[in-house]
Amino acid sequence: MDAIEIAGTALNAHQAWLNAISNNIANVNTAKASSGSAFQAEYLQVSAVENNQGVQVDKVVHGSAAGRLVYDPTNAVASTDGYVRMPDIDLGEQMSTLIMAQRGYQANAAVVDRAKTSYEAALQIGRS
Repeated sequence: MDAIEIAGTALNAHQAWLNAISNNIANVNTAKASSGSAFQAEYLQVSAVENNQGVQVDKVVHGSAAGRLVYDPTNAVASTDGYVRMPDIDLGEQMSTLIMAQRGYQANAAVVDRAKTSYEAALQIGRS
């Protein structure tokens, strides 16, 4: 059952990664007052579990709060000078990372499925 448990830890890590990326993409256009902090992108720090028993999410690391100043005088939160603070998130990079996270999740789901099939076949051999 180790294969299923190890792949399960990877599924959990990839799900957390997908959630963080989704949050980043959802907030890519979140404008804040220029005097405040921008939305901070979320990145996961992941490490291996002892004895090669999978992976775990250690913590969420946040990106820069400085963001970037954008001139948008029509925005409701714009300063008197017309500037808003936008997050420093590259949408193209986030989309590429999303694809990698999806592929990793799919690969680990396939490992679980194949291990389950192998265990079922072993049980059938034992019954014969």
